Amino acid sequence: MTSVINTAALDKFFRSFLDIEGFQAIDSSMNGLQVDNDGAEIRKIVFAVDACLESFKRCAAVGGSILFVHHGLFWGASQVIKGFYRERLKFLFDNNIALYAVHLPLDQHPVLGNNAALAELLGMENPEPFGLFHGKKISYKGALKKPLTIDEAVKAISCMNRPPLGVYPFGKKLNESCAVISGGASMEALQALEERVDLYVTGEICHTVYHSALEGALNLLAGGHYSTEVWGVRKVMAKCAAELNIDTEFVDIPTGL
Repeated sequence: MTSVINTAALDKFFRSFLDIEGFQAIDSSMNGLQVDNDGAEIRKIVFAVDACLESFKRCAAVGGSILFVHHGLFWGASQVIKGFYRERLKFLFDNNIALYAVHLPLDQHPVLGNNAALAELLGMENPEPFGLFHGKKISYKGALKKPLTIDEAVKAISCMNRPPLGVYPFGKKLNESCAVISGGASMEALQALEERVDLYVTGEICHTVYHSALEGALNLLAGGHYSTEVWGVRKVMAKCAAELNIDTEFVDIPTGL
């Protein structure tokens, strides 16, 4: 990287390891630079899970030049710029803060991704691709190095000791295999059933899969959408700090969901 980092240089850096183009056809998120600044040098990168007015204000408060998030502002369909949407954009413009968002490419990344982090936290051995979504497998499954109870799995993936959204001990007491998908991937529990893993870990679970998991003796752990998706942005933050020699900070804005 050059000694002066701008948004174009950062975009090139992020695209060097995040498969943004590869997910363009299936990800409704507008991955990449969503809001540019006026060309000013990037002096500090702030990281958060969600693009919202609170994360923008927190970014400004700590002197951030750009905010890197997992959930951005734009999701496929055209958006009328009014109400809270207008206020969000106005704040970014007024404070000359750029916004960069990476959704599925960050979930899927084999080292820095949310799902790779969950697999690592659980002690998954030799992770295999899992979680078919529009023809791409975005996550991982595998045997666990050490069999875990569902309560031990809760502790392993807990972010700052926050409680999970739900724990459903429908299967074996000791889990020897697991599949993970961060965030909102409730229906993929049916794929976990088909592939005969002991434990399925995601962010949130819907009513629809309850009885199938119960009858199939599949343990379910809903760690929370937010809590299962803090990991990827934090890993990217560490990479930026190490390789770009730039100031970074993570702003924690838990939703409890």
